[in-house]
Amino acid sequence: MATMLSLGALATLIDQLRSDGRQVIAPVLRDSTISLDEIDSIDDLPTGLTEEQDGGRYRLENLDRPELFGNSTPAIPWKRWLYAERTLLLKATRDNGSVTIAEPEPDYPPLAFLGIRSCDVTSLDILDRVLLEPVDPAYAARRESLFVVAVSCARPGGTCFCSSMGTGPAPTSGYDIALTELCSDDQHEFFAEAGTTKGQEQLDRLIGREPTSEDLAMVGRLENEATQTMGRQLDPSHPSAAADRYDHPHWDAVAERCLACANCTLVCPTCFCSTTEDTTDLSGAVTERWRTWDSCFTLSFSFLAGAPVRTSTKSRYRQWLLHKLVTWHDQFGTSGCVGCGRCITWCPVGIDLTAEIAAIAHDPGGPS
Repeated sequence: MATMLSLGALATLIDQLRSDGRQVIAPVLRDSTISLDEIDSIDDLPTGLTEEQDGGRYRLENLDRPELFGNSTPAIPWKRWLYAERTLLLKATRDNGSVTIAEPEPDYPPLAFLGIRSCDVTSLDILDRVLLEPVDPAYAARRESLFVVAVSCARPGGTCFCSSMGTGPAPTSGYDIALTELCSDDQHEFFAEAGTTKGQEQLDRLIGREPTSEDLAMVGRLENEATQTMGRQLDPSHPSAAADRYDHPHWDAVAERCLACANCTLVCPTCFCSTTEDTTDLSGAVTERWRTWDSCFTLSFSFLAGAPVRTSTKSRYRQWLLHKLVTWHDQFGTSGCVGCGRCITWCPVGIDLTAEIAAIAHDPGGPS
């Protein structure tokens, strides 16, 4: 059952989650960007701030209202708290001629994601298909205890295209509680709906009121306006058309601009490429094997049988884009892209996947 929550009730919800032993991860202001970090109270949220986003461009802007969730997607992906940059896989210890090998026992504090947008909620479902089938123990331990408080996106960024991907702007599943912020001259409340029993139990502990017809109309209006103001669009026919033009000259044109810096994969909420590295202490008695994030844009990632398979930037960009939009469907049954736009915003040279895929799809004259 839906309910209207005041600012005070939202503050109480944060307190409840923390008193339940959860670390609450939410949008925060860090280094002139909206990022993510653990918060202690409602005061840690980036009040009255939004962003101007475009290809290779990010600037903060002040709002004329004290919205708590006036931003779109944070600069870093939420996956960082579930699929860490570095994860210890095993530890080998040598003692008196014998070697003991042990896997670490999962021991992670339960998490709550507050303010996660619909596109990023979808990214969690996509990662579940990758990392729970088969099971990645570290990811599964964190994911199992996760509590999700999603927020409808009322101000899409200039690089967002979630409506094209069917992942937003309002969450439809994958959350425990979904909020829509209603902030005007005479109102600042949150339309709240429970998506799970856990979510309803949290809402039942709060003081709220029944939504009015005006509240419901405002919720619908905000969603419609967000859909109409998406910064980017992606035609669903473009990916398959581009896949049929494997040697199109525009791949070379993109490669001339691409720095192969891997920014796009590091900020992507669904990229999961990794590598392993072994470390040894100075005595040689203890060895650890770590999994670390990697990127298909690095030359070493495709190293096989003495040499890299994808030697050109062109081949690596093409592999990334077609995997994300085309072959991910074959591998996992969904698209690997949620339309969050981070790869466009945080590309140093402003490469826009929606524009690049359209340029190839619209030019049938290129070789296939």
